[in-house]
Amino acid sequence: MISIRALRQGVLDIEVLDINPGITSVIGPNGSGKTTLLRLLSGISLPECGTIFIDDLSPRAVETGWVNEFPDRNILFDTVADEIASPLRFHRVSCRETDTLVTDLMTRMRISHLQNRGMQDLSGGEKILTALAAAIVCNPRILVLDEYDSHLDENRAREIEEILKKSTIPYIIRCTQQMESASRGNGIIYLENGRVVHQGSPDKVFAALAGTAFYPFSMRCGI
Repeated sequence: MISIRALRQGVLDIEVLDINPGITSVIGPNGSGKTTLLRLLSGISLPECGTIFIDDLSPRAVETGWVNEFPDRNILFDTVADEIASPLRFHRVSCRETDTLVTDLMTRMRISHLQNRGMQDLSGGEKILTALAAAIVCNPRILVLDEYDSHLDENRAREIEEILKKSTIPYIIRCTQQMESASRGNGIIYLENGRVVHQGSPDKVFAALAGTAFYPFSMRCGI
C-alpha cells in the first residue's frame, strides 16, 4: 500500500491518503495539485512536510517509472532503441537480456518500426510511447504517468491500457483528462484546491461527480 500522511507541498494539503495496488487515476480541476502529487510519488520532488511510503519504503528507495506530459522532457538518448534500453543498462543487465527485453516490449507496444529512429525525429505521440516503454522495461514497483494519454488517439490509448493492465507493476498512478479512461481503472482520486475530495472505486467517485464536467459520457448515456 502507498501511505501518505500530513502531506504539505505547494497547494497540496493531504492529511491521510492510502492507495491500493492497481491502476489509480488522479483527476481534478487545473491547479488542484495533480502534477505535484505525481512528482512526490515518483520521488522527483520531496515534500515540504509529511511522509509518503510505498510498501514501507520512501519513493526514492523503490524502482520507479516516470513519463512526463511534455514529450521532449523524457528524452535522454539519441535513438529509440537506446532510450528504451537505458534503464536496463543502468542496472547492468547483460546485453543479450537487454536486447531480448527491449525487442519483446517494442513488439507488444507495436513500435518496432521506430527502433533505429532518432528521438528528435519522432512525433509527440511516438516520443510518449518510447518514454512509456523506457519507464516499464525494468518492471518498476510504481509507474507514474502525467497525462501521457493526451498525446494518443483513443484506440492507441486503449491498447496501452491493456498492456498496463496485463503488467505486473504493483502501482500505476496516472493523471488524466480522459474520464472514460479513468472509469476503466481500479481507483480514482479527485483533487480540488489541493485536497482529496473524493477517493474510491470509479463507480463511487463518479457517482459523487454526477452532473459535473468530470462525469464520463458513457455513464451519462448508460453505456
